[in-house]
Amino acid sequence: MRDNIPRVVFFGSGPVAAKALELLSVSFNIEAIITKPATIHDMKPNNGMVPTYAVNNKQELDLLFADTKFKSPLAILIDFGIIISRGVIDYFPLGIINSHFSLLPEWRGADPITFAILSGQAQTGVSLMLLDEHMDEGLLLAQSVCDISKDETTPSLTSKLILISDSMLRTVVPLYLDREVTPISQNQVNIVGNKIPSYSRKLTKDDGVIDWTKSATQLEREVRAYSEWPRSRTVLANREVIVINATANDLAGKPGIVFINNKQLFVHCGQGSLEIKRLKPAGKSEMPIEAFLAGYQKFL
Repeated sequence: MRDNIPRVVFFGSGPVAAKALELLSVSFNIEAIITKPATIHDMKPNNGMVPTYAVNNKQELDLLFADTKFKSPLAILIDFGIIISRGVIDYFPLGIINSHFSLLPEWRGADPITFAILSGQAQTGVSLMLLDEHMDEGLLLAQSVCDISKDETTPSLTSKLILISDSMLRTVVPLYLDREVTPISQNQVNIVGNKIPSYSRKLTKDDGVIDWTKSATQLEREVRAYSEWPRSRTVLANREVIVINATANDLAGKPGIVFINNKQLFVHCGQGSLEIKRLKPAGKSEMPIEAFLAGYQKFL
């Protein structure tokens, strides 16, 4: 362990947690990593020298803390995906800091980044919160804003928020350890200015099926929000395709009907039309719409 550097236990699973852990390992003494069996090989800061534990559920996590001793005064949690009991939270004298990628109480729940894009909002951010037994209702330590660009995708926004989270943790955790940060209820202070919570949910594969009765604006957001998973899918020219890039416009027509003009492809929606600019046919590589029309226009 390095001297004079905050010592923490890290909870996290998946690529977001792995990237966050890589950054945190520069500024923190990571005493131990707690993850899931499926992601244990992703969590390897400092050449895999940090003790790493894998648990499947809340019960296994409780058993781990009953059998293992940690010295850290607090833990950091990012995208863990397992409910944590009161006993594990209280194991740490200063609790568990959850870095949640929204401006709480906005977008509590499993997928705040995707839902920020789906909602069309101009800003989101990161909230550092003390974990409690309720879903994303803990006391706030800090919040920071991030602008959402008009062409933002879930991967691009995630990358921005990971960096903001790391900067906040490097600043706030030492202050919190020195008792210079006072935790505050989400009902008292939040950047959003809205005390009414909103909730995200875990996506399913079916969310990616394009419903042409929706507005073109909403479908354009879905293409960006679902760009990594579950991806926006439809059938064109009797072939399933993934829509990679698209823009909304005001061209009116019956939902689901394809309109081609000057090597541009539009699909009419419940309101307006979606111009598909880039897609990936099943079994093929991504391609611009001009290449798709060159090979498949006769089937449309």
